[in-house]
Amino acid sequence: MENLPLTSNVRKNDLPNKPSTSYQAVKQVKKLTERNVGISSDDDMIDITTSGTMTERTLNQRSPINLPGSGETEDIPGIGQYEDFHTIDWQRDIARDRMRHRYILRRKKNSFIDLIKSAHDAWSGWLCVLLVGLVTGTVAAIIDIGTSWMSDLKFGICPQAFWLNMEQCCWSSNETSFELDKGNCSQWFYWSEIMTSSNYGPFAYIVSYLFYIAWALLFAALAAGLVRMFAPYACGSGVPEIKTILSGFIIRGYLGKWTLLIKSVGIMMCVSAGLSLGKEGPMVHIASCIGNILSYLFPKYGRNEAKKREILSAAAAAGVSVAFGAPIGGVLFSLEEVSYYFPLKTLWRSFFCALVAAFVLSSINPFGNEHSVMFYVEYHRPWMFFELIPFIGLGIIGGVIATVFIKCNIKWCRFRKTSILGQYPVMEVLLLTAVTAILSYPNPYTRMGTSQLIYLLFSQCDVSSNDGLCDYTNDKANVAGPGVYTAMLLLSMAFVLKLVTTIFTFGIKVPCGLFIPSLAMGGITGRIVGILMQQLAAKHPHLWFFDNSCGLPGQEGCITPGLYAMVGAAAVLGGVTRMTVSLVVIMFELTGGVRYIVPLMAAVMASKWVGDALGKEGMYDAHIQLNGYPFLDSKEDIVHTALAADVMQPRRAENLNVLTQSSMSLEDTEILLKDTEHNGFPVVVSRESQYLVGYVLRRDLQLALENAKRTIDGLLPESLVLFTDITQQVMPPPLKLKKILDMAPITITDQTPMETVVDMFRKLGLRQTLVTHNGRLLGVITKKDILRYIKQVDNEDPSSVLFH
Repeated sequence: MENLPLTSNVRKNDLPNKPSTSYQAVKQVKKLTERNVGISSDDDMIDITTSGTMTERTLNQRSPINLPGSGETEDIPGIGQYEDFHTIDWQRDIARDRMRHRYILRRKKNSFIDLIKSAHDAWSGWLCVLLVGLVTGTVAAIIDIGTSWMSDLKFGICPQAFWLNMEQCCWSSNETSFELDKGNCSQWFYWSEIMTSSNYGPFAYIVSYLFYIAWALLFAALAAGLVRMFAPYACGSGVPEIKTILSGFIIRGYLGKWTLLIKSVGIMMCVSAGLSLGKEGPMVHIASCIGNILSYLFPKYGRNEAKKREILSAAAAAGVSVAFGAPIGGVLFSLEEVSYYFPLKTLWRSFFCALVAAFVLSSINPFGNEHSVMFYVEYHRPWMFFELIPFIGLGIIGGVIATVFIKCNIKWCRFRKTSILGQYPVMEVLLLTAVTAILSYPNPYTRMGTSQLIYLLFSQCDVSSNDGLCDYTNDKANVAGPGVYTAMLLLSMAFVLKLVTTIFTFGIKVPCGLFIPSLAMGGITGRIVGILMQQLAAKHPHLWFFDNSCGLPGQEGCITPGLYAMVGAAAVLGGVTRMTVSLVVIMFELTGGVRYIVPLMAAVMASKWVGDALGKEGMYDAHIQLNGYPFLDSKEDIVHTALAADVMQPRRAENLNVLTQSSMSLEDTEILLKDTEHNGFPVVVSRESQYLVGYVLRRDLQLALENAKRTIDGLLPESLVLFTDITQQVMPPPLKLKKILDMAPITITDQTPMETVVDMFRKLGLRQTLVTHNGRLLGVITKKDILRYIKQVDNEDPSSVLFH
């Protein structure tokens, strides 16, 4: 076949020109693959010859838009942007950035100013993630300080300095040690002391109880009211939405300044209200808001949605870093759990961003201790090999608990969406807060903050401990006294309350995280199992599986209950989120227990296997499915038996809405836009031939028509809309829109297996692909069509996919 120039116009009888479009699509995929495997390709710009290759000038001409910063004027404002609740075109945005980068490199030798611009473009990504890390660390410190102060405000106040929490208030006095439960801190006053001049007796207890409930209701009402009035997107965890946004979905306002402000204030109030939720999950949303806002300081990222997601991935890593004091775990969390597109340079920048955020947080030191970790543990006894059996048992228990929690929560959230309860979100929050506060106060383990409870469960008993968990009858702390069994009963009741209240709490219209309640439930389970193992070793030290390691003269107990609490916490959290590698790293960064990586790995893997066997997806993926977000999971394996022709729209017997390259008038084009809701239109040679020329986005076409009406004189309804170059004179003067035409859309044939199509959408991040047969256009497959097809394969309702 004769080689024709790739830039020649497709006319009705130019059949040899059709393979050039397919060739360009194949070459685009090939170049992307080469970049992904690290091949340095300098032939992106091929010198033109008569054999049909492409020059850089031709490549720029074929660009669907004029690029900001490329030295050309963007004639039509808004071209290249996306509407709300739409999917981005990864290939288009990456190509735009590549062309912008080429232009800057070409110009840098022209002058010193261009050289400075080139250098700024090179390090702007590092500067952006530096700013994100600095701001995220500062915001996290403010949230930690505010949460601590408001949580203690439910119990009392420091009259001499009301802005200090209980611990800081007592530090400000000359007393070097104090026991808060016994009232040895003279600077701190409980509400019962202020109201009744006594901290003991039934009346004092009732006063403290009422103040506890009143403060909880006040904080919850403020949080729910702020979310409802100013930032509806500030509710929930935010992680499911962040995963969807990072996969290429647009949700305007979800990462805006109002969401950042209200979520930061609201999460402090919700945690202080005593609701069964945590602030760690929302920190990912807060950090992503910071990353989105700061990215607009750098047009390279602010104007390009695909590039912006590199900053958002780094911000998500910084959010976990400051939430737990775990920078390495934060990077792995972003890689494993939330990010969809994670190239190597994003990995480096995420690590740098998480490092800066953790450094800022530790410098401010909101916890007031010498450790940057949240629950520092210092176990001196090594674990024994036989303990892997109870550790794996904890993993199995954690997987079962997580499955029960996920299924119950999803059912309740679905009921909330379809019932009258969903119409009164503030009343639901207040009712849930009142019930939680009333049931939590009598139990000391639910009355305290959840983070304080986890720290208590992880900690090791010493001589100074006065909690019932450490009521041992001997100095070796291995024979339990009556206080330990009472504490186990109270912990069992606390577990039930935490499980039930978290099921109803996660998903209400206030900021609410999932990490801390999951850690608490797992920590309670693990501590109880650890105490049982400890008593077994204390009473039967000569059993064969203890290997004579327990019960030797002068030897302390060989079982550490706090270690079991740590393993149990990881097991439940792993079952709820389905995290593996990142969770193990977060746990040993969270506690400092590096020597216990193997028990953590065993429990987490057992929990994930059990969770996957009992339920298909984790909590975040379940909420993505519940809300109908267009998220195409790259980790999910599906058996495909259909062909592209079976999934494409429209079906073979139906008409396809298209644009023609040179035979449609302005009026015809406007009627097509009015009568259809498609996000884009294929451009063909003519309605009779249906040979493909290119693809035009609906938004770009609308903006181009509006701009033409506003700026071009003499434009009539019968004026032709041309997507090709013509030399002859046409009256009335035509409207030329070739600049918005994508002349190299990704195409497939109607016989392409759906396995290949789904892999293309996952790995190339496609928004749509065109289906052809012998060069003739048959239909279009969009990302929404892929999601509906997957729903059908799973025997689910395809209409649950809500957005474009």
